[in-house]
Amino acid sequence: MRATLMYGAGDVRVEHRPDPRPVHPADAVVRTLAACVCGSDLWPYGAMPATGTGRPMGHEFLGVIEETGADVSGLKAGDLVVAPFMYSDNTCDYCAKGLHTSCRNGGRYGLDGVDGGQGEAVRVPYADGTLVKLPVAADSALIPSLLSLSDVMTTGHHGAVTARVGRGDTVLVVGDGAVGLCAVLAARRLGAERIVLAGRHAARTDLGREFGATDVVAERGEEGIARVRELTGGVDKVIEAVGTRAALDIALGAVLDGGTISRLGLPQYELGPIGPAGFRRNITLTGGVSPARAYIEELLPDVLDGTLAPGRVFDRTYPLADAPAAYRAMSAREVLKALIRP
Repeated sequence: MRATLMYGAGDVRVEHRPDPRPVHPADAVVRTLAACVCGSDLWPYGAMPATGTGRPMGHEFLGVIEETGADVSGLKAGDLVVAPFMYSDNTCDYCAKGLHTSCRNGGRYGLDGVDGGQGEAVRVPYADGTLVKLPVAADSALIPSLLSLSDVMTTGHHGAVTARVGRGDTVLVVGDGAVGLCAVLAARRLGAERIVLAGRHAARTDLGREFGATDVVAERGEEGIARVRELTGGVDKVIEAVGTRAALDIALGAVLDGGTISRLGLPQYELGPIGPAGFRRNITLTGGVSPARAYIEELLPDVLDGTLAPGRVFDRTYPLADAPAAYRAMSAREVLKALIRP
């Protein structure tokens, strides 16, 4: 099969690899119909040291089950499924708490002999616990939105949930990337009355308005904080969907004392402001890696009936052979989120 591998910063290649087969009785092989490039893929794309062995890439995919191991009982060949961006057994104590990303038997795609999602097929461990069957045909127009449940939409939802967004709230979303836009959708779904989107890319913030943002703040830094406070007087709930220290500083500057900040962006910093000044403000700092498997079945009905259309964040489609071009375009911010069709 063909699959996408990264050999270092800026070095993405599509190469032939052995076709996957079940290795353990709980495995399934999924023939990929749709995958995508994640914003988190761009961090190694910009900084990964060169290596002689490529790293299989991709953790968001959707496809048809081709083969199952002997212990797989809830799925069969021919089923259309979506895969959360980490696999899990869905039976351990962490999974029972809805924290599937901490599963005691779980793991990440592209590591430990498991395929990446940006390829023609993937061996999925713990298939019964990981994969969610989809009640649509493989040629459904909903495929992009269903694919978003693998990561980007469930991550945006995680931000809204952990920020405790509720009916009538005023919410600030920092970042106009795909996760930030999905956080806007999620906040609106949970009843937020006013949603301020901090971003300065007009095409993205225009989509954010269509998703439910009531205000857009293009300014950054202290000017951005001042603008948010001018519009709202300060916000109780912030979803930070970038991962830089500058984005966290905007969140801290805009949030009211006693408010909540949920961090969704993969942090590109080690140290944060946790000293006496923040302590006195009683701010809750939460968020983290989204347990996508815990949210898929909750969000699925709204995608199926069209209430949510997160697939609109995919603004360009590439064949698998052009995956390197998809990375270049996303890195250059020419594309919001690239869909890959093997």
